[in-house]
Amino acid sequence: MIELKHIEKIYSGAAGKVHALKGIDLHIERGEIYGIIGLSGAGKSTLVRCINMLERPTAGEVIVDGQDMMQLSESQLRDARKNIGMIFQHFNLLSSATVYENIAFPLTLSKTPAAEIEKKVRPLLELVGLQDKANQYPAQLSGGQKQRVGIARALASDPKILLCDEATSALDPQTTKSILALIKDINQKLKLTVVVITHEMQVIKEICDKVAVISDGVIAERGSVLEVFTNPQHKITKEFISVLLSNELPAAFRGNEISQEKTPGSLLLLRLIFLGESADDPVLAEMIRTCKGVECTMLFGNLDEIHGVPFGRMIVGLSGEDSKIQGALDFLEPKDVRVEVIGYVRRNNSAVE
Repeated sequence: MIELKHIEKIYSGAAGKVHALKGIDLHIERGEIYGIIGLSGAGKSTLVRCINMLERPTAGEVIVDGQDMMQLSESQLRDARKNIGMIFQHFNLLSSATVYENIAFPLTLSKTPAAEIEKKVRPLLELVGLQDKANQYPAQLSGGQKQRVGIARALASDPKILLCDEATSALDPQTTKSILALIKDINQKLKLTVVVITHEMQVIKEICDKVAVISDGVIAERGSVLEVFTNPQHKITKEFISVLLSNELPAAFRGNEISQEKTPGSLLLLRLIFLGESADDPVLAEMIRTCKGVECTMLFGNLDEIHGVPFGRMIVGLSGEDSKIQGALDFLEPKDVRVEVIGYVRRNNSAVE
């Protein structure tokens, strides 16, 4: 549906050239909700604006629904953009127009007859839950309601693609949740392809099927949301995920030196990740029963869900003779659990033997 090939974007300014995008390759399937996450200045908004050619790439190819957008004339590009709706962080509504008139605005520009506009706008008002706000003005609406108007306006031209550029960044958490639920509902009902630009990993976790992490103009990591959440590879990805899934040591060990060799009074800390049905398996209980001579202390644990797949995380501490600890690690290896050896760490204030 959307294919970006070797996209480069270079800006020229008084301070010199800025290389905003550096050889981006991205493939987005029809009907997906695809998230692009990055810090401010990473290039994510530039990237999404290249899809509808609001930003023209310096080099590369932008293929949308089989069309090479770089090869279109201005009139052809205007027609192609009708298939690409866009919603923004700050809503961009017309303050002097009613909710109805804001939603109808793209149709009014294209000189659509009033009767056809009516047939289009009324169902959209209902879709976004604003059927009782048609005659109100933006100043009378909450932030969430304004964004619902923005979404309805973006859908007025029957687009195949919806671009969301930081669409929830100006909203409180509860309103964000409702807007994300609306976007997911629209994706399912209208079979739209949705591209979500954000700096918040919670947004990615809530609604996206796949994610690309952009850093300094390049794609640092990409994959399904489940894969990226449960097995992040790049430092920047781990930082984003740590906001939701703390990777810090438990408080009793925090700040102490981690060693790969056993030190007096230390425990071997393991981070365990369970996916799917394995999240309910009593792996630790089985290990304790099987591996005699090893003490296992559970220090942290939680159970979450990503796209309906149970996702459990634990930090445990093992103590005992080296051979017994190795036996416990050997026991865990074939199990349906991902094991990360953190290292040997002493508890705070623990006595050195």
